[in-house]
Amino acid sequence: MTDHLPIKLQEHLTLTELGVDVTDISFNTLTLQSDRFICVREKKSQREQVCIVDLKDTSKTFRRPITADSAIMNPENHIVALKAGRNLQVFNLEMKAKVKSCLMTEDVQFWRWLTAFDVALVTENSVYHWSIEGTESPVKQFDRHANLKGTQIISYCANAKMNWMALIGISASQGRVVGSMQLFNKDRGASQPIEAHAAEFSEIMLEGAPQPTQVFTFASRTATGAKLHVVEIDHVDGNPAFPKRSSDLFFPPEAVSDFPFSMQAGPKYEIVYVITKLGFIHMYDIETGVCIFTHRISGDTVFVTTKHENGILFVNKKGQVLSVIVDEDKVIPHILQNSGNVELAFRMASHASLPGVDQLYVQRFQQLMQQGKYNDAAKMAASSPRGMLRTENTINQLKHLQSQPGQLSPILQYFATILEKGELNRYESIELARPVLASNRKTLLEKWLKEDKLECSEELGDIVQPHDATLALSIYLRANVPAKVVLCFAQTGQYENIVKYCRKVSYVPDWVPLLMQVARSDGDKACEFALSLIKEEPPLVATDQVVGVFTSLNLVQQTTRFLLEALKDNNESDAQMQTKLLEMNLLNAPQVADAILGNNMFTHFDRPYVAQLAEKAGLYQRALELYGNLDDIKRVAVHTEVLNADWLIGYFGNLSVDDSLAVLRQMLEHNMAQNLQIVVQIATKYSDLLGAQKIIDIFEEYRCNEGLYYYLGSVVNVAEDPAVVFKYIQSAVTTGQLKEVERIVRDNNHYDAEKVKNYLKEASLPDQLPLIIVCDRHDFVHDLVLYLYSNAMTKYIEVYVQQVNSSRLPQVVGALLDVDCEEHVVKSLISSTPAQFSVDDLVAEVEKRNRLKVLHRWLEAKSSEGSQDPGIYNALAKIYIDSNYDPERFLSTNKLYDPRAIGAYSEKRDPNLAYIAYSQGQCDDELLRLTSDNGMFKQQARYLIKRRDLELWSKALVGDSQQPLNQSHRRQLIDQIVSYSLPEADDPEEVSVCVKAFMAANLPSELIELLERIIIEPTPFSNNNNLQNLLILTAVKVDPSRVADYINRLGNFDAPDIAEICLNNGLHEEAFNIYKRFEVNTSAIGVLIDHVGSLDRAYEYAERCDQPDVWSCLGKAQLNGLRIKEAIDSYLRADDPTNYADVIEVATRAGKFDDLVRFLAMARMKVREPMIESELLFAYAKTERLSDVEDLLRGPNIAQVQKVGDRCYDEGLFEAARLFFQSVSNWARLASTLVRLGDYQSAVDCGRKANSTAVWKDVNSACIAEKEFRLAQICGLHLIVHAEELEPLIRLYESSGHIDELCGLIENGLSLERAHMGMFTELAILYCKYRPEQIMDHLKLYWSRVNIPKVIRACENAHLWPELVFLYVHYDEFDNAAQTIISHSADAWEHASFKDIIVKVSNVELYYRALRFYIKEQPLLLNDLLNAMMPRIDHTRVVSMFLKSDNIPLVSKYLVAAQASNNKAVNEAYNDLLIEEEDYVGLRNSIDNHDNFDAIGLAQRLEKHELLEFRRIAAHLYNQAKRWRQSLTLSKKDKLYKDAMTTARLSENTEIAEDLLRYFVESGNQSCFSACLFTCYDLVRSDVVMELAWRHGLTNEAMPYFINLVREYQSKVDTLTTELSDLKTKVERSSGGPGVPAPNNGQNQLLGPAGLGGRLMIGHSGSPASVPTPPNAFIPGPGGIAPNGNPPPPFGGF
Repeated sequence: MTDHLPIKLQEHLTLTELGVDVTDISFNTLTLQSDRFICVREKKSQREQVCIVDLKDTSKTFRRPITADSAIMNPENHIVALKAGRNLQVFNLEMKAKVKSCLMTEDVQFWRWLTAFDVALVTENSVYHWSIEGTESPVKQFDRHANLKGTQIISYCANAKMNWMALIGISASQGRVVGSMQLFNKDRGASQPIEAHAAEFSEIMLEGAPQPTQVFTFASRTATGAKLHVVEIDHVDGNPAFPKRSSDLFFPPEAVSDFPFSMQAGPKYEIVYVITKLGFIHMYDIETGVCIFTHRISGDTVFVTTKHENGILFVNKKGQVLSVIVDEDKVIPHILQNSGNVELAFRMASHASLPGVDQLYVQRFQQLMQQGKYNDAAKMAASSPRGMLRTENTINQLKHLQSQPGQLSPILQYFATILEKGELNRYESIELARPVLASNRKTLLEKWLKEDKLECSEELGDIVQPHDATLALSIYLRANVPAKVVLCFAQTGQYENIVKYCRKVSYVPDWVPLLMQVARSDGDKACEFALSLIKEEPPLVATDQVVGVFTSLNLVQQTTRFLLEALKDNNESDAQMQTKLLEMNLLNAPQVADAILGNNMFTHFDRPYVAQLAEKAGLYQRALELYGNLDDIKRVAVHTEVLNADWLIGYFGNLSVDDSLAVLRQMLEHNMAQNLQIVVQIATKYSDLLGAQKIIDIFEEYRCNEGLYYYLGSVVNVAEDPAVVFKYIQSAVTTGQLKEVERIVRDNNHYDAEKVKNYLKEASLPDQLPLIIVCDRHDFVHDLVLYLYSNAMTKYIEVYVQQVNSSRLPQVVGALLDVDCEEHVVKSLISSTPAQFSVDDLVAEVEKRNRLKVLHRWLEAKSSEGSQDPGIYNALAKIYIDSNYDPERFLSTNKLYDPRAIGAYSEKRDPNLAYIAYSQGQCDDELLRLTSDNGMFKQQARYLIKRRDLELWSKALVGDSQQPLNQSHRRQLIDQIVSYSLPEADDPEEVSVCVKAFMAANLPSELIELLERIIIEPTPFSNNNNLQNLLILTAVKVDPSRVADYINRLGNFDAPDIAEICLNNGLHEEAFNIYKRFEVNTSAIGVLIDHVGSLDRAYEYAERCDQPDVWSCLGKAQLNGLRIKEAIDSYLRADDPTNYADVIEVATRAGKFDDLVRFLAMARMKVREPMIESELLFAYAKTERLSDVEDLLRGPNIAQVQKVGDRCYDEGLFEAARLFFQSVSNWARLASTLVRLGDYQSAVDCGRKANSTAVWKDVNSACIAEKEFRLAQICGLHLIVHAEELEPLIRLYESSGHIDELCGLIENGLSLERAHMGMFTELAILYCKYRPEQIMDHLKLYWSRVNIPKVIRACENAHLWPELVFLYVHYDEFDNAAQTIISHSADAWEHASFKDIIVKVSNVELYYRALRFYIKEQPLLLNDLLNAMMPRIDHTRVVSMFLKSDNIPLVSKYLVAAQASNNKAVNEAYNDLLIEEEDYVGLRNSIDNHDNFDAIGLAQRLEKHELLEFRRIAAHLYNQAKRWRQSLTLSKKDKLYKDAMTTARLSENTEIAEDLLRYFVESGNQSCFSACLFTCYDLVRSDVVMELAWRHGLTNEAMPYFINLVREYQSKVDTLTTELSDLKTKVERSSGGPGVPAPNNGQNQLLGPAGLGGRLMIGHSGSPASVPTPPNAFIPGPGGIAPNGNPPPPFGGF
């Protein structure tokens, strides 16, 4: 046990309990880089893996299949470094990604993590540092020294700056372990060999040193002894020199082979731990080298260590993970008791703030104070352990001490020492702040605050606030003083932070005064602040409150800005505020109001009222928007000079038709000249809505012709009313706007053309162009020409066809011809007109009137000009045909006429000319019709052959829907083709197209006739292969009887293809003859087999041929016919195994395994296929030839043994399956097979080898069924480690009723390495169901490894309430735990645990339910429960609860404790309890210390109490409430005159004091009269006292008062006299001395420099002093203090 030791020895875990084998716990397989992870390389079942143990949470231990020589975990992160040979890799296990890798050129003998980002690599010759950041390769640091050659490297360390490094190795020499160390300095590049076993770099803080001192500590055990050495490295200027320390290391006699193995520093305590190989630990103070403690802490060898919380963590060979750290409560006493080294104890306790020397510290501090060594005492107090001397008393002592010359004062030395090492406490911070601020060194405070050197408090903030509000704000924030923080935010203008802060700390200030304060200083900021307040949910201030604040300060702009944001949602409830906003701006800033109204932000304000204000402000547009009365609208709308025209036009869209017309009339009536333009615009825009006729009526009503014209001009382009357009044309004609008339009739489409034409004729316009346009557009050309020709306006006809529309020339010519116009006029008009008309139309018009020759010369001219217009040549062709002017030449040579049109024109005149025209233009349909109708079949046949168009052939031979076929015509055509046309053809393409046409026309007989003419008779195409094929094929389809003859007569056809076609058409014998003729035997026998269907003829043909291919075909046919034996015989004769798949399938299906064996044996000799050998094995198995199976398996084979075994297993051939599974070592299937054979023990053995979940399930279920529970448990242990298999296994056991065996199985599985949460959880559920007495012990052991929610449900179902509470507590569901205890208190309640639970619940309502529960069941423990819940309960509600239940006396102790919160309900309840108990002392203390209660109500109750002391308390309460007369009345009633006089003095009221004097006089109480004069000396007036004493004979009693009064007045007179005398002397001196008159300068110098009535300037300071008051005017100051600051002298005799 370590209870008496100065260390804490803790065992964290044992690696073997985590499944780590002891053989894997060694220096070569286990690495410990930090106190976070342990990394172990394991080798199990020839499989290598890495086990990573998380020391913070061992449940997160995991294993990964990694093959490596070494693995080290990063000290901080889930990053592992792996070494395999010279290959180094670093992986991030969380991200599952490779971080970095490198390939070394040397073997790495030792490596470790120096930091979280750097790895040290030690090779045989050098040392490298490798950073895992960036892409750099390992960087060489230094070469190894020769003294390390042949050693085993066990350690490598470096200092924080990475400029000092130490490499340590060990070797065996002369029967001992020799340590060799190489110390390397990077700055110097030098190494030093040292004999040492362990080393460590650290730093210590020497007394008086400004910076830490870097030291190097190393230990060694040589042949002569063991030493620990401490030396300084990298000396810092200013630090005291550190002398080298050397101390002995103690080893017991029995530890001959022991040596220092590792060394770790404890920076907090400035000690170093040295741990040896055999488990001894040595603790040394680094600064002195003194040994503090030595002890053996491990009975097993230690082989790896690391730092751990200022201590050391190590692992021994047994797998124990242990740690050692200093026991802070025992180390100092241990030093004092064992070594008596007081200085070491003092220094260590001061440095590490350790207990144990408190009394010695106090004694030494007092000694230093007594010796006058104040600075030393200050330093000692500042560095005292745990701040034991840093008290208010110490500071007060040091404050009043004087500093030595040239030194800091003790108090400043005290503060400096603390600031150098740590931070000041609350009282120290306040005391230091005062002088610092007084010396105007505020920056020091800021610096200390940034460094967290000061403890912030409200008092400190109050001190700083007058000097710097921002700094005070920082202090208040850290001290959590919300009220002061808010004020500072406001003072510093950080208004936006106020709401955020209040929300964050849940503080609710009075927002309205705060807003007023902000508004006075900055209106804009106040607006932003107010907006932030109302944006909160719910709003922190009301909108009207904010408006009230802003309007009271006349902040119109800010009010507007605020309301715009606050009212942006446009709620109906804000109607008043909307009106207020608009009213305010209409009166003060109309342009702002205009913008607000223009944005349509608000809709709920008082519209009529705002409209009136807008009209008064000149905002007529806004007024119109808001007015709804027509009279108001008419009054405002006439001001068009200030209204926006576009808006006004749009405004009329909101008015009704009648209102719009009325307003328009008002506008014209008010000022037509001014408003005409806008009226026209309005009328134009709303013409459709208002009605054009009504608008026209308005303009005509006011005789506004100009307006009418402009209105109609603006709407005519969109008007569709013909009347409107016609009226506009009339108005335009009337006003002489002929161009506008011309535009309208040209562009408008909605006027009545006939009406307009007639009107224009009647109007007799000087320019007939409008009429021409109307007639041209509406096809009145004939009327136009007649009108113009009859009125001798022929020039306008020329204008029309030449300038207006040349395309109308044909119609014009026709009209002129109709009126018998002379031909030369017509010809001249045609010649002069541009060629933009249709020649066809012109020809048609002339031809229609039989005057075509009129155009002959014009047409010839156009042709000679090279015109390409077909119409010209069509007309010429017609003229040539009609005049018979060599038409054949023209039709044959000219290509520009339209052949279809000319052909049609010529058909009745000359069919041959029509044929020429149609053939020239390839007018196929017309040509076919022409030749058929006229019997021109020879021409037709020639045309078809030359044309080579299959579609045209189809029309000629078949016909179509437009031209039905005439059979007689087709026969005549075919005769012409066969007899004359086709024999004449010499182009193969023509023949080919012709044949295709006959084929497409489905004319097989005619086709045969045609082909026989071409092939049978001698022609150039007789030996054509394609034509012979075609002839045979046609015969096949049309006349099969001719096929045999053609086959015999023809020899240049495609035999295989023809044979195939014959087969397809049922000509099997013809096909067989073709194959036989051309010796295609396989195809021939195929015809016999597949088509003829005669296997006997096929067998005979095969016998005649005797070819393997033929036998194969026969064998396949026999196989298909299920002649299995004959088929196999055929295959054997063919020696052909190729069709083995079908043979196997058919034979297997038919069960012919004996015949199959023959075939497969032959096939195996020919083909090496897995399927053949596999089926042969299966056939052997089916025929029970197991010996053949064994022979085949023993020899070389490629069979799929596994599949064969599975087939045998499925078919129940278990013996054969056993052979197969044994052959392939399939232990899983072998185990299942053995189960079927009943060999369970062998099945389990195979299951071990298979290690398959499915196998274990199978074997397990079989063993359970046979009640082989031992074997079933073996299987079950392999199943339960798989979470998904656990529940099915449990259901199997439960359904079989084997509960005990199931529990035993899972219990045994808990110790497995792969035990998971499901096992612990399911076992807990089983305990709940069947063994409730064991569940609690199970949960206490394994609560962290169970699925708590699942077990909670099980406990609820089993009504296991204590266990349920236990689970709720460990699942952090304290609310449910508390509710369960309350609901089932008989089983689950225990006071201590309930008290621990209830304080952790999140639902505060459970507190009050718990109180009701305790009132009912445990009333005596209420105070204890309440004290535990006090920080979170609502005291008012608690008091109310106990008042209702009349149980207040039960919680008296709670009430006393709760009074610290100064809660009104608590105070009143406790006061009532004290009154009930008649404890007036306690009541008086309660009232004085806690003032939050109804004082007047309590006083009124107490003044009627029967006990005097309670009535005194009532008077005291009246005093506190400044109800002096009620207090006096009560005191006088109880004759408590002293209390009455005290009350009068406290009131500071002269009237009350004098009334009390009169009461004493009237009651004859003379002694109280005198006492009252003393007590109320400052309050009573001397004349009143004199009068009362003289009238009632109390002169003697009043005499002490008068004596004191006279003495006081005399002292004041003497003082004034002295001051006047001094003043006179000073005045004389300033005037030039005694007797020397001072210069007058025109003023009375005796009156002072200020002239008449001026005050004398007394003293050199220049401060004015009042003229002394006469003695009889003196009035004593309040509180009994005279004006000079001194108390009044005491009365004589008192």
